[in-house]
Amino acid sequence: MTDERTQGTDFGQRQRVQKAPDIQTSQQLQQVQQQGAVVCPNCGAMNAEDAQNCVSCGAHLKGAVCPHCGCAIDADADFCEVCHHYIRKDVCSFCGSPLRQEDSFCPECGSPRGGIVCPTCHTLNDFAFCKQCGTPLTDEARLLLAQVKQMPEYQEMVKLAREYDELTMEQPYETERDASRDLAMQQFRERVLRLLAQDNGIASPIIPKVEKMRMSKEELKAKKNEKLEQLAALLEKMQIPSSPSPVHVRNYAMAQKPAGVRLAWVCNWKHAMHSSPCGCAKPQMGGKWVILGKGSKQEIKDDL
Repeated sequence: MTDERTQGTDFGQRQRVQKAPDIQTSQQLQQVQQQGAVVCPNCGAMNAEDAQNCVSCGAHLKGAVCPHCGCAIDADADFCEVCHHYIRKDVCSFCGSPLRQEDSFCPECGSPRGGIVCPTCHTLNDFAFCKQCGTPLTDEARLLLAQVKQMPEYQEMVKLAREYDELTMEQPYETERDASRDLAMQQFRERVLRLLAQDNGIASPIIPKVEKMRMSKEELKAKKNEKLEQLAALLEKMQIPSSPSPVHVRNYAMAQKPAGVRLAWVCNWKHAMHSSPCGCAKPQMGGKWVILGKGSKQEIKDDL
């Protein structure tokens, strides 16, 4: 049978290992830095500089916490996906330029630290494009959008999105009676135009055909699916690779976002779906826009 005093001693030793020291003297910290070691925030043990986990208690050594909500975040993240705050104090969230602690406005782009209210939908934003409606909010964002609009891929994407949007406004035939009534109206139109032309002395008038004819539900659905497939292939082609600057990736992705279709941003970090790259903690790893169908139940990490 184990001695109670021994049990108490073992428990006390475990407590000393698990509890981090409250105070580190400057001499101790200097010694740790000189040795190139990392102090575990959980138990105070010293670890090798490249260690990912503490050798004593196993705690993660490379993480960080959000200064706003205290949730754990990756050390190289600049955005907290829990409380939806931009967390970097040394980098402008609008243009990616360095900031000093005392700067209230970015010395490069002039944007305020507190964010910009979108003039279109009145949403407060930490980034250069409105996360709600996509409006460019800075001069650099407007210039970037103008440059992206000149790209052949973007122009084709806008064309497909517009064609799809027009199809969503179409009213298909509900019954065969609707089709018969529509055909009768077309014939009546041609007869009236022919009579009017003959009254003006034109014996054999050329009657212009109606460019757009109503379709059945099946035909309309097939055409809409065709446009969505073409648009999805183009978005796949335009996916954004990794980049050193998360700010630049966010801005470029928002500049290339097409209107008229329901989209989500899939990041390369966790392969999670976001409403936009403005809600991703590590957009520097790249990602792409994907199309969400009507009534889609795919989960989106909503950052709005």
